[in-house]
Amino acid sequence: MADPTPADQHLIFRQYLDAVGLHGMAGAEAVGLTASEWYALSQIALEGTLTSGELAARTGLTTGATTRLIDRLERAGYVRRAADPADRRKVIIEPVADSLDRIENVVGPARRQIAEVLARYTPEQRAVLFDYFTHAAPAFRAATEEIRDAAAHRRRPKGEGAKRPRGR
Repeated sequence: MADPTPADQHLIFRQYLDAVGLHGMAGAEAVGLTASEWYALSQIALEGTLTSGELAARTGLTTGATTRLIDRLERAGYVRRAADPADRRKVIIEPVADSLDRIENVVGPARRQIAEVLARYTPEQRAVLFDYFTHAAPAFRAATEEIRDAAAHRRRPKGEGAKRPRGR
């Protein structure tokens, strides 16, 4: 394959991002979750536990919307609320271990197919790919915050100054 032009690179990267996004939406749908619930559950599973405030900050939802999201995940059997062992006044959200097996079954095909793709690369090339993943994830999170901040600024009525929206 000839070296892709910058326009080709842009197209290839957009197709990659769209495929990842589509996979996330399909995974959520397969287990009866919304995209926000899928993302929230992923964050809880990755961290082990989160407070509702931490989850609100990660999802960009208001505290009220986050509480309703947690209620739905709890009713579906994916998470439970528990007292924070470090501060019994706080409530933490933790995944229900057995429920995550359903998620693993859904993402299994992607894990298998991506493992096949990664196997095409040398250990050195995989190190570069994982270096990219390590640095790209925080860059995408920062870009997400920029998008949210710009959207909040556009929605803010004139004269409100630089206040941040509630719940963030």
